[in-house]
Amino acid sequence: MGAGESADDFAAIQNSEWYKRFMNHCPSGQLTLHEFKTILGLCDMNPRANMYVEQVFQIFDMNQDGFIDFLEFIAAINLVIRGKIDQKLKWYFKLYDADGNGCIDKKELLSIFTAIQAINGHTNMSAEEFTNMIFQKIDVNNDGELTLEEFITGVERDGDLMELITKSFDLSNVLKVIQSGRRHSI
Repeated sequence: MGAGESADDFAAIQNSEWYKRFMNHCPSGQLTLHEFKTILGLCDMNPRANMYVEQVFQIFDMNQDGFIDFLEFIAAINLVIRGKIDQKLKWYFKLYDADGNGCIDKKELLSIFTAIQAINGHTNMSAEEFTNMIFQKIDVNNDGELTLEEFITGVERDGDLMELITKSFDLSNVLKVIQSGRRHSI
């Protein structure tokens, strides 16, 4: 920042740039699931990977109207770039909790991590190993479900687990695609 520029001025400039990019990709101002997949090059995936992308889209679509508008988009970008770890963990929890019942069971975790592997293409462990390791480490009452509190507390206490979960949900590649202005053909 230069002399006389505040953090708010800098944020406004950044938001203006994000707005230009968003509107370049989505002139209607409302990003559909299809456009979201196309922009990120995530079309024609297997059903599990497709389910994961749809889940991410639904979480970004905060008002559940079937579109991501600019305010929802910038909120998601701010979470990815500036979000505190507990905010990110709550977001990860929502992503894992596919049925929205407030708990993550092994089936949900296995399904989401399998989808992530299908998109990212590489991990150091199988989806089954990942799921079992998570539950061994943080399912404190051994009921086969993780509450939000168990999830956040368990991940925050285990640095290796925090790193693994953070890397598995690294959305920086999404931001790079948007920042570069690259749009895949439909």
